[in-house]
Amino acid sequence: MRWQPLLVCVFVLSKAISQNSTTMPPATFAVTEVYTRTQYCKWPCECPKMPPWCPPGVSLITDGCECCKTCAKQIGENCTEADTCDFHRGLYCDYSRDRPRYEIGVCAQVVGVGCILNGVRYKNGETFQPNCKYNCTCVNGAVGCIPMCTNSRPPLIWCTNPKQIKMAGKCCEQWICDDSKKIRKTSPRHISSAVYGGENESWQKNCIIHTSSWSPCSKTCGLGISTRISNDNDRCQLMKESRLCNMRPCEVDITTHIKPGKKCLAVYRPEDPMNYTLSGCASTTAYRPKYCGVCTDDRCCTPYKSKTIEVRFACPDGSGFSWKMMWINACFCNLNCKNPNDIFADLAHFHDYSEIAN
Repeated sequence: MRWQPLLVCVFVLSKAISQNSTTMPPATFAVTEVYTRTQYCKWPCECPKMPPWCPPGVSLITDGCECCKTCAKQIGENCTEADTCDFHRGLYCDYSRDRPRYEIGVCAQVVGVGCILNGVRYKNGETFQPNCKYNCTCVNGAVGCIPMCTNSRPPLIWCTNPKQIKMAGKCCEQWICDDSKKIRKTSPRHISSAVYGGENESWQKNCIIHTSSWSPCSKTCGLGISTRISNDNDRCQLMKESRLCNMRPCEVDITTHIKPGKKCLAVYRPEDPMNYTLSGCASTTAYRPKYCGVCTDDRCCTPYKSKTIEVRFACPDGSGFSWKMMWINACFCNLNCKNPNDIFADLAHFHDYSEIAN
């Protein structure tokens, strides 16, 4: 009987604890501040009668509200859900500095991706040597390479059959003049001074300027893409450049334009001007471009003189954008046919020419 009061006390205490545990709120609940987001879009849409005028190089796009035409925000400028960044320049709105609201961001460049070459993955910005002949850099998914074998120069034009031979203990081949064979003439009439000129480097302030060669066009016919890397900018930073290219039209049978008795047509040019089309948008100017022709034998026609032009496109919805484009000036037919996927193809010089391009 002496234990009975103790049992009663324990029962009452446990009951009190259970009651308190049910009436007290859990300690994990926290008081959060209610925040009202700023409404940047207003409906119905209220747009000016005339779309704004955008500076050269700035895209005229539809705003983030899908209402009005506006000039796209450029790198470093503020952006919102209404004021969008210029996606034609690879920009996006970075809201990371506006935590926790995430309302006002800054237009920033899309972070570069790595590259894969011969099954090896390289980081963006990484410099590497796939072999002793080339020094390469990965820039945002594109590989740009500088030839290391630049000291050896071919014999002059009087050598009808120059060839390169491998020297023991040396990485780079050496040129010799081999007159034991006769080869058919497959060279252009004009010789590029770039073969006998200086290297493709120059000084700008404290920066050594280098611009790699344009990569081969991604398509042998129709509209394709060509890329290169260059640090010819205010920050001396290697950046990837892209341009459109069109080696020859896919829908035209160029072989029908080859003259009787001939096996090649070096350059094909249509009679009527045409407008370039890209993603449903058409160029604002009509062009009459030159294309590289075709051959009926083992030779292929490639450009040896070209330049880069700016083409402005207008879209049906009123927006527009600009793209760089390869403009072919001259082609020649040769036996050294390039693989469009070979990034080293444009770095290998023919014995008496190299492509003149900018």
